[in-house]
Amino acid sequence: MKQQKRTQTGFTLLELLVVLGIIAMLAGIVGPQVMKHMGTSKTKAAKVQIEDLAASLDMYKLDVGRYPTTEQGLDALVEKPADVNRWNGPYLRKAKIPLDPWQQAYHYVTPGEHGAFDLYSLGNDEREGGEGEAQDINNWE
Repeated sequence: MKQQKRTQTGFTLLELLVVLGIIAMLAGIVGPQVMKHMGTSKTKAAKVQIEDLAASLDMYKLDVGRYPTTEQGLDALVEKPADVNRWNGPYLRKAKIPLDPWQQAYHYVTPGEHGAFDLYSLGNDEREGGEGEAQDINNWE
């Protein structure tokens, strides 16, 4: 009777450790770059949302004759305020006001210090000023 020689196939522990080391090095190099771009994409998304909300506020003004008061806020874009007659909304596609990319409400003041209204997000730190992802995003710059 002939015996067959069995050979084991697979990876050795050393080979697996080398591959994991290479993956860890790549993650260390690529990870920070990806995180940097994620931060800038949130800032860009906030700018786009502010532009959309500002356009909706302009449409509201065309119908009603004035911008919503600070007390009415952005809710006037989706629900008719009690003291408004020529409201032709809702002025947004969705039935609720979007939050900024950091899940905070946008700030709306009228009359604004920089124009007819000020619409802004304070960034991820929810404080005035800041750099990078913490910078303020607004409708007047």
